Amino acid sequence: MDTTTIRRYRVADAPAVSRLFEEIYGVHYPQPHVYLPWMISQNHSVGRWHSLVAVVNEHICGHATLFRQSGRTALAELALTVVHPDTRGQNIATQLGQQLLIHAQALDCRGVTIKQVTHHPYTQRMAAGLGFHSCGLLPDYAPSPFGGTGRETIVVGHCSIDGYRRPLPALAWPQDCRELMSRLEAVFGTTDHTVPWKGPKIRFDHVSGRYDLLLKALDDNLLEQLGQLPAHWLISIRLRLAQGFSSALRKLADAGFAFTGIVPDDHSDGWLALFHRGYQASTLSLHCPHMQHLQDQAQQAGERYQD
Repeated sequence: MDTTTIRRYRVADAPAVSRLFEEIYGVHYPQPHVYLPWMISQNHSVGRWHSLVAVVNEHICGHATLFRQSGRTALAELALTVVHPDTRGQNIATQLGQQLLIHAQALDCRGVTIKQVTHHPYTQRMAAGLGFHSCGLLPDYAPSPFGGTGRETIVVGHCSIDGYRRPLPALAWPQDCRELMSRLEAVFGTTDHTVPWKGPKIRFDHVSGRYDLLLKALDDNLLEQLGQLPAHWLISIRLRLAQGFSSALRKLADAGFAFTGIVPDDHSDGWLALFHRGYQASTLSLHCPHMQHLQDQAQQAGERYQD
C-alpha cells in the first residue's frame, strides 16, 4: 500500500484541492469557494481557512480545514473534509481531523464545531470518535452535496479545546428537552453568569434557500410578525439561550417551530437555541440517540404543521 502523507496546505495546492471536490461532488458542493482556486488561496491568506491535505504519490487525495469567521475568534469549525474514493478505508479523514484539533490549540481556539451530514453515518461516527458531542440538528440545512433535488439535514457537534468548557446557563429545562440538556450540562457545565450579547438584537438573512434569524430575545410583537411570514418558507431561528427559554419554546411551538437543540454562539461564549419551521418531514437514522430523538420530534412537529 502506498504511503499517505498528511501535511499543511501550500499555496500551489489550490488547483488540486478544487479538482478533488469537483471529482467527488461534481458541482453540488454547497460551499462555492472550493470551485475557485483563487478563493481557496484567499481564504488561507487572510487566515479564515487553516487546511491540511493528504498526499499519495504526490497527488492530493484528502483535505480538511479549520474555518474561522475571523482571525481572532476563539471558535473554529472543522469543515471541508473530503477524501478520494480510491483511498477511503484508511482513516484519512480521521487523521486530518485529529491533527487539525491539535492545530486548533496553536490557534488559541477554545472550541471547534463540526457539521455532520446525515445522508450516510460515516461523518457522524468519525465526529464521535474525535471527541465531538452532538448538540443540535439543522433540518434541510442546505442543498444536498450528493446531487438530486433534496436538502441535507445536518447534525452539529462541539468539541472543547484544552479542557475549556463553554457552560450552559443554569436554567430549569422543560420536560421535552430535559434529557438532552441535562446531558449537555454534564459535558459542558453550567453557569449563573449571563454572557454578554454582541451585535444587533436581530439579524435576518436568506442563505442557501432558507431564511435565517438570529435573535437576542423573543417578544410578543416579534412573535406575531414571525407568525405572519409565508407558511412555505424554510425558517431557521437561532435564539440566545438565556432566561425566558421555556416561555419562548412554548410560544414558538404554538407557531409551528420545532426545537432542534443548541449550538455555540459564534460571537460570544454563549449558546443559541435552534428552532425550525417549513422543512420537509423525513425519516432519518442518526448515530447519536439524542439527535435521533430531536429528529423524531421534529418530524412529528413538521407533519402537524403541514396538516
